[in-house]
Amino acid sequence: MSLRFGEIPASLAPMELLLLADPSPSKVRSYLADSTCFAASLDGTVVGIGVVRPIGEGAHELMNIAVRPTRQKAGYGTALLEWIIEHYRRLGTGRLEVGTGSFGYQLAFYQRQGFRVTRIERDFFVEHYPEPIIEDGIRHMDMLRLTLSYSGDSG
Repeated sequence: MSLRFGEIPASLAPMELLLLADPSPSKVRSYLADSTCFAASLDGTVVGIGVVRPIGEGAHELMNIAVRPTRQKAGYGTALLEWIIEHYRRLGTGRLEVGTGSFGYQLAFYQRQGFRVTRIERDFFVEHYPEPIIEDGIRHMDMLRLTLSYSGDSG
């Protein structure tokens, strides 16, 4: 079995995967238009998806990253994130940002790759999602913004 990474057209990005990381179909559709999609494929089958969009001079934001539930906890998400980080490093990007909930496994997932918390957006999930997002019995309310600076300065 060989894991491969590469860019795919947004039209081929599996919506069922994207909705694992972002439960709002309208939000997903809104950022797909100006983003680049990357797939992790195992023997020709997409097992993971990542979506990145430019947000300013020398900066990009990881909008979405997800792995098929049957393939989670096997290192595919980590491998895809590492590949995306290196891809943007080679392009000369100054920093990569991501927004995530203020608790949960996702926070540690990004921090293990060198992302650091740079700000908090209070009540983000309350104000931007019509349905509560619940994880481990707790409602997500605030979004943490994390940054990976390619220069080594995390801010």
